[in-house]
Amino acid sequence: MDRIAEEIEKLKSNNQFRTIPDVEAKSDGKIIVDGVEYVNFASNDYLGISTKDSLREEFLSKNNSLFSAASARLLTGSSPEYKELEKTVADIFGKEAALIFNTGYQANLGVISALIDKGDVVFSDKLNHASIIDGMQLAKGDFFRYKHLDYNHLEKMLSKKRGNYKRAIIISESVFSMDGDTTDIDKLIELKNKYNCLLMIDEAHAFCAFGNHLSGMCYGKDVDIITATFGKAVGSFGAFCVSNKQIISYLINKARSFIFSTSIPPVNIAWSNWLLTEKSDYIKSQKKKLLKLVKAVHASLRLRGINTPSKTHIIPLVIGDNKKTVEVSEQLRSMGYYIPAIRPPTVPEGTSRLRISLTADCSLEDFEEVLSVVTQ
Repeated sequence: MDRIAEEIEKLKSNNQFRTIPDVEAKSDGKIIVDGVEYVNFASNDYLGISTKDSLREEFLSKNNSLFSAASARLLTGSSPEYKELEKTVADIFGKEAALIFNTGYQANLGVISALIDKGDVVFSDKLNHASIIDGMQLAKGDFFRYKHLDYNHLEKMLSKKRGNYKRAIIISESVFSMDGDTTDIDKLIELKNKYNCLLMIDEAHAFCAFGNHLSGMCYGKDVDIITATFGKAVGSFGAFCVSNKQIISYLINKARSFIFSTSIPPVNIAWSNWLLTEKSDYIKSQKKKLLKLVKAVHASLRLRGINTPSKTHIIPLVIGDNKKTVEVSEQLRSMGYYIPAIRPPTVPEGTSRLRISLTADCSLEDFEEVLSVVTQ
């Protein structure tokens, strides 16, 4: 048996083997997998936009953008749609400029690997997304990971190591994708100013879904670099970085994941921009609906005495054991709820969980039924 076969068998024996689900269709708050319809608690379509036929039909009736860019943007793959969307997101975040990437993964990978060279350093929250970790590993500089949300630990690292490097960047997510907890952005700003660092925040799970503004948690704050995605709350595809003009110009010339990728079809870019401009009131109304549900869900958790680090629309129900987590997921699936088991390496060993992803189309009643099963 070769190494690949051995690794597959090991994954299976540890209840970590994964297969791609046969998703046949999606509708508002529902998903059809292998011919069966379920209540969907696994979607990152937080505002339920991607399944709204009326929005899609209205947009297509007014838009004739191309369905392929056919090239990287630095060749022939750019068009007015990109500049319009970049201006829109720069304005939303109150920044000078923006750059669109194909995915959130490519955005973080490209930004970090471009900005961190030999003699530079990153200080990263321990639970930052894999795209941030891979960006640090690809970069030519050094990186250190501080304990999750432990700002004393971060400051000790900064005090000890910052003076050994030229450029330094502190990186954190605003809303963490697996625990639903949030970083203290004001504290990170204090530390970045004290130790002469840049601050980069990933707003992927907050953009249009959490915080007091569509921008998430960074609006009006002294954050140097912000990345986020259109593929979650906006119900579209792609990602972006917003910053000052100098950094964005540098990324255009140095971010390999931007330079060497065929760009997103203009029709998708136009869809994102249309939603954020022409349909911003609808986005805000869906966000209000989501936040009302989030408040009710967390009240229900408190009444049941269930402690969770989450303050947001991402609710981790940690079970721990891989096998038990899969069993509970399958039990819920038999009841009509689609919540795949989240296991290592997505989360740390011993913290396998059901990651409840609340959307504007979810109901409190469905959530409470799921909770009754998990807490048996």
